[in-house]
Amino acid sequence: MKKSSRHSKITGDFAEALVLYWLSKHGYECVRVDHTGIDLNARPPDGSELLGISVKCRSRYDGSEGNDVTLPHKGFDEARKACKAFGCVPYFAIVVDTTESVQCFLLSLSHLDSVAGVGSTKRFWRMTKRAVDQYERDPLIQRFDLQTRACSWREKDAKRGPVP
Repeated sequence: MKKSSRHSKITGDFAEALVLYWLSKHGYECVRVDHTGIDLNARPPDGSELLGISVKCRSRYDGSEGNDVTLPHKGFDEARKACKAFGCVPYFAIVVDTTESVQCFLLSLSHLDSVAGVGSTKRFWRMTKRAVDQYERDPLIQRFDLQTRACSWREKDAKRGPVP
C-alpha cells in the first residue's frame, strides 16, 4: 500500500480528532489546542485535574505493527513546560494505526516515564504483543482498540471498472 504525500499530517489530525471523540464520548470536556508540547486539553467528568495531552500517532504498514513508537525527550520537556504554563497535568495519547486495528493508549507523563524504554535521546513505547498485553493490565493506562477490516469503498461496474 502506498500512502499519500500528506499521510503523516493527516494521520496526526486523525489521531487528535479520534482521541477528542473518545474522551468526549466518555464525558470529558475537551478541546483541541495549538501549542508547542500539547495538542488537547481535557477535564474528566468528575471535574478533577485538567489534562494537557500530547498526541503521538504512527501509521504502520503490514508487518511493522510491532515496531516501537519513538518518543524524543524533547517532546516530554515541551509537554511539561506547556502544562506548567497552563496549570494542567501532562498526559500522552499514543495512537497506532495498523492493518487490523487502531490502538490508543492514554497515560500520564509521569507514568509514561516509568514504563517507556529509555535511550540517550529518545524513549520507546513498545508495541510487541507482550508489551501491549502488559499495558492492558496496567490500571494507570486507559486504552481502546478499534478493529478494522478490509472493505471495498468503491463500487465496481462490470463494464467500466471502479466507479469513483
